[in-house]
Amino acid sequence: MELIQQDPELSAYLAADEVIDHEHPVVRETAAALRALHPDVYAYARAVYAFVRDEIPHSSDTGDLRVTWRASDVLARRTGICHAKAHALAALLRAESIPTALCYQKFEVLHGLVAIRLPGTETWHRQDPRGGEPGREAEFSLEEERLAFLPDPEFNEVDYPVLYAAPHAGVLSAMRSAPDSTELLRILPTDL
Repeated sequence: MELIQQDPELSAYLAADEVIDHEHPVVRETAAALRALHPDVYAYARAVYAFVRDEIPHSSDTGDLRVTWRASDVLARRTGICHAKAHALAALLRAESIPTALCYQKFEVLHGLVAIRLPGTETWHRQDPRGGEPGREAEFSLEEERLAFLPDPEFNEVDYPVLYAAPHAGVLSAMRSAPDSTELLRILPTDL
């Protein structure tokens, strides 16, 4: 699948905003600690991915009812759904000047991923910080996609090719308004 930048300017995929708040102290501290251990940009990207995938549980897996949507909150509270984890991963990567986009898949609800573009490349690589489930784990890969879930067109599931610089408005609206993660999963958009 050919990935399509929604914004032609690469700088849009480095920007900080209310959601991908990579200038927040908790994001900067986390990024600095990981960068100190992994000074090479490729090693850093892999380490940050593993950190978000493995150290921030998906709230549905743990039964955590808290809703996080801002990257700094995801990192501070150590919980979030796939979209929240994607926001945290994007912030940590953008904090170290790695262009990062948000992208989506359609299953019963929209599933959130990121795509990264490492220095010296012209190619975006999608990564799934959700982590998957036993037997369907997502892995960091620059060679081939190693996503946890692959859409099945027979069930009206879709891989969307658009790379967003900011979260999809419908996803963000649901995340901001849901009182708990159970309600969030009920009101998340089912399509873009």
